[in-house]
Amino acid sequence: MNNLAKKYDLQVPRYTSYPTAPQFTDAVDADRYGEWLGGLADDVPVSLYFHIPFCDTLCWFCACYTKIVNRYQPIADYLETLLIELKLTAERMEGRHRVQHLHWGGGSPTLLRPDDWRRMMDAIGDDFDIAASAEIAVELDPRDTTEDYVRALAAGGVNRVSIGVQDFHAQVQEAVNRIQPFEVTRRVVGWLRDHGIDAVNMDLLYGLPHQTEARILDMVDKAVSMEPQRLALFGYAHVPWMKTHQRLIDEDALPGADERWRQAEAAAERLVELGYVRIGFDHFAKPDDSLAKSLANRTLRRNFQGYTADAAGALIGLGASAIGMLPEGYVQNIAPLKDYTRALEAGRLATARGAQFTPEDNLRREVIERILCDMEVDLNELCARHGSDIAAFTKSLAALEPYIADGICEVTGGTIRVADASRPFSRLIAAAFDAYLQPGAKRHARAV
Repeated sequence: MNNLAKKYDLQVPRYTSYPTAPQFTDAVDADRYGEWLGGLADDVPVSLYFHIPFCDTLCWFCACYTKIVNRYQPIADYLETLLIELKLTAERMEGRHRVQHLHWGGGSPTLLRPDDWRRMMDAIGDDFDIAASAEIAVELDPRDTTEDYVRALAAGGVNRVSIGVQDFHAQVQEAVNRIQPFEVTRRVVGWLRDHGIDAVNMDLLYGLPHQTEARILDMVDKAVSMEPQRLALFGYAHVPWMKTHQRLIDEDALPGADERWRQAEAAAERLVELGYVRIGFDHFAKPDDSLAKSLANRTLRRNFQGYTADAAGALIGLGASAIGMLPEGYVQNIAPLKDYTRALEAGRLATARGAQFTPEDNLRREVIERILCDMEVDLNELCARHGSDIAAFTKSLAALEPYIADGICEVTGGTIRVADASRPFSRLIAAAFDAYLQPGAKRHARAV
């Protein structure tokens, strides 16, 4: 497999959406989004995503939209704008929608003061009905977390926390400007459990500077010692042409394609040995977790947060740069904070761009999602359900021939299966069904 990792060291999207973000245009604007919101039946459950685009230090590996702040006032001002957006969004929707999943991401939502956290949760309850069974998840930076903040999360109904770890080794942390000793993370996990938040996710990275296979295994063992429900094992995406601060990372210290492969597979094998279920190509979950259960019953989904058990009919994104999805298509908010604020203070939704689904988009989106979730897809069944024909995929199937020859996938009677050992290549298989992808375009992350 190492030779294949070198052979297929290509750049493809992560496919948290299809069409992917480069295909979004300003043809989907605030007026179009308002129409889509108004057409959403009031019995359709929704998910809410809130983007907090602030951090107090810059992690050099980060590819998220975020701003570095050293005082609280910009955050307080932003929350006021976010409340305006929440109200304007709710006003354009028919009735009170039930929220079955709520996610706070960033940046770092940990920067919110406890009182502001409670105030935001109360405001959501003014316009939406948060289901008693709703998953309320928050991304958390242990370096900024206090026990008072954890207490406020618990009081606000938070029942899942995602902790950014990346790596525990000091040399690796220094190389990416994220100093976060193991004891800091363990202390915060203890607080979470003390206050009743038992569902803990952890994000780990491979492919960082100075990482080795041995260090990766040590990282996994340390993470598992804290008994997280889920772990995400992401390959570091080195895209300095998009995120210029990544140029601060010493490229000579980055592992090559074969070493990245060994790191990823060593970590995956260790996690499976330790009792975690392998989810898609980069997630792992305990067998009793909802993610593992959704995999077993083939209801696993993929969205902007990665793999999810969330089956809501719409994802409403709020905040600068936030992306949402409705039955008609994707929408993304304005990114520059001044422009985002100006639009909302003028009483307009802050939509910058998006993509309206065509029938072919819907078919290919489901094909890609099933490949990445189930590692297999029945093209005949999906084509029949979408009123299409497998002949629509003649070029896509032809593009799979090299992967079939190398044993990465097989095609039998219209059913595509990715070999279990070839999970890290699954994005390449999915990319064969991307009608928009330009071969050789240097704008995406490495496939493995």
